[in-house]
Amino acid sequence: MLEFFRWLVNSPWSHVMNSYEWVFPAIQSLHFMGFAMSIGTIAIVDFRLLGLGMRGQTPAALAAGLEPWTRVGIAVMLTTGPLMFSTDAVAYHANPSFQFKMVCLMLALLLHFTLHRRAVQPGAPPIAGKLAAATSLLLWTAVVAGGRMIAFI
Repeated sequence: MLEFFRWLVNSPWSHVMNSYEWVFPAIQSLHFMGFAMSIGTIAIVDFRLLGLGMRGQTPAALAAGLEPWTRVGIAVMLTTGPLMFSTDAVAYHANPSFQFKMVCLMLALLLHFTLHRRAVQPGAPPIAGKLAAATSLLLWTAVVAGGRMIAFI
């Protein structure tokens, strides 16, 4: 893996990211916007499942209406993240905060595209929705916290 990370650091997109002082912050800003869009829309559905808002819509209708925005946010996040990672892949790979973020991200995405989708469907037991929502909020919060700590560890 280390050889792949070294290759990644020397890739053309990594050179572009590292060659201009404004490119990394611009990509990072897009990354944050993607996170805000995806996590924000997921959190709205989670709060609905917990009974804390948007009671005028069913969880299924709310999730269906927000799904395109969630997908765009996830796509932006999963495009910009690897670009930022490529700038110093060897160091990021060894960073405990980065490792924590990646594990939480994998679990959050897995939960979102499996159990969470079932929990919003009509007829799903309310306790399943509450557990899925609480777990989702916890995992996405951990992803953000892990990402924020990367620069400090």
